This record gives sequence, structure tokens and C-alpha cells, in this order.
Amino acid sequence: MSEVVIEAKNLGKEFKSLKRESAVKDLFSRTYKKVKALKNVNLKVERGEFVGIIGPNGAGKSTLIKILTGILTPSSGYAKVLDLIPYEKRKENARNIGVVFGWRSQLWWDLMVKDSYELLKHLYKIPESRFKENLETFSSILDIDKYLKKPVRKLSLGERVRCDLAASLFHDPPILFLDEPTIGLDVVAKQQIRDFLTKINRERKVTIIITTHDMGDIEELCKRILIVDKGKKIFDGLIDDIKKKFGTERVLIVDFQDPVEKNKLKWKGVKVLDTEENRAFLGINTKKASVSEIIKKILSKWSIYDISIEEPKVEEIIRKIYREGL
Repeated sequence: MSEVVIEAKNLGKEFKSLKRESAVKDLFSRTYKKVKALKNVNLKVERGEFVGIIGPNGAGKSTLIKILTGILTPSSGYAKVLDLIPYEKRKENARNIGVVFGWRSQLWWDLMVKDSYELLKHLYKIPESRFKENLETFSSILDIDKYLKKPVRKLSLGERVRCDLAASLFHDPPILFLDEPTIGLDVVAKQQIRDFLTKINRERKVTIIITTHDMGDIEELCKRILIVDKGKKIFDGLIDDIKKKFGTERVLIVDFQDPVEKNKLKWKGVKVLDTEENRAFLGINTKKASVSEIIKKILSKWSIYDISIEEPKVEEIIRKIYREGL
């Protein structure tokens, strides 16, 4: 039987925001308006899941993470993390979770990385043998050995995020929260972090919740996604389901042995997107045409060198959802 480790029920959060009128008037009299960052969000996450939370800026992603980690208290509803109310039992909750905010470090700025790790070992009362074992494992996967004797302030963003990831997991938390962990990182650093997260999720069964604007993170890491917009949950399900439901277009790339006229490649549900010498890019609306049938028609008329199908990108699907709605 699956175990629910995170639960939110009718979760809401309001903030007071200054209603600006003029610099002089604001100096003597201030009025405020209420801004709803979250509106009746319901959520259940089972042990070992890897869930991506996505949405535009100001959608409520970070607010949700901050409530679940105990940083913020909701205005309505409740949240539970491993049967604890995180914002009421902050210390106990902190021992059960790991947290990485891409824009903020949990390491001590002027200390060497290894000294920060030593302090964390004492704070969390981690046994020496387990600490050494984790340090060796994390150093190997994240390639952080060369940074251990550097002050945190001298690390690049990518180096620091990798060191922060290790720091968040020394105490073996069953749940890891990540808020924009790959923001501003280069391709190599991003891939190292993705490989590491995949490994700890698979081998240690760590439940991972990630907010990100990088659709590469979502496609490579998450089976389940939560889409938040204007404080509301507008989709919660498998990434494959959203592809099937909203990703109705496939791109067929065909390399012909001889040039083919564009007007001969037109069928119902098929649009010629581009042509390059003997290559054609065909957009196929799968609600109107079968990809396999179109391939059969092409093979029956022309000799080809190669043929391939491009699946829709999650980024394009999400953009379409924001533009057209569900």
C-alpha cells in the first residue's frame, strides 16, 4: 500500500500589498490590498515520487514550497509533511526534509565548504560513519572534492548549488524540496545535478518536489507535474498524460532520395512546415490523421533514405495551455 508523505487540503495564502497612489500621499497615509498567492490547493504526494511544480512568475509555486517547508503559515486550509504540520513544528519538520533554494545558500559564506558540512553534521547529530559515507558518495557523484577547501563565497553559482545539494542530504531526509535549483547554470552543471537527483530518487527512494522554469528539468526528471496559475492548481497528473491530451501534433522528418514537390505532400491533417533540398518537415495533427498511415502513403509513392518522428516538447504544450487554457 502506498504511503502519503505530503498532503495539502484547501491551502490558501494571502499577502498584504501596499496600494501605491503617490509618493507624497503614501508618506502620510497608506492603504493595502490583499493578494491571493494560493487559492484552495489540494495535493497528495506519495513516498518516492518525483513531482515537478511549474507555472509563470507569481503563480504561487514558491509560496506552496515555503508552506510545505514551514517557512510560511497558510491563511486557510492546512498542510502535513510526514504527519507534521510544518509551520507549527518547524524544528521537527526540518529534520525530515532537505531544502535547496537556487538563489539562497544554506552554507556559511566565509567558511570553507568542508567546515560548513562539519557544522551541519553536529546540528543534525549525524553519526561520523554515516557522515563520511555520504560525503564520499556525494563528492563522487557531484564532483565537489575540489571545492571542499574553498570558502563558499569563492564558489561559482553552479559549484555552490552542487555543494548545497550535498548539504541538504547529509542527514538522510526522506523528502527533498528544490526551488529553482538549476537557475542560471550552464548545460554541464545542470546535467550533473539532474543525474544526481535521478540517482537519489531511484536508489534512496527520496521523495522530491521541484519548482522550475526549465522544461528540460521537468522532461528529464519528473513523471508527474503540477501546473499552478494565479494561485490555482490547474493540472495535476502524469507528464505522459498531458502529452497525449494536449500534444496532438507530431513532426515527421522525411529524407527523400529525389526532390519532391511540396504540393504533393498535402493530405488531410498534414501541413508542410519546411523543406530543405531532399528533406521535408511535415506537421501531423494526430486528431485528424494517423502518423502510420501518412508514412505508408509516403513509402508507397517515393524512395526514402530516412524517416523520423519528433514528439511534442512539454515546453510547447505548457505554453499552449497558458495561451488557450485547459
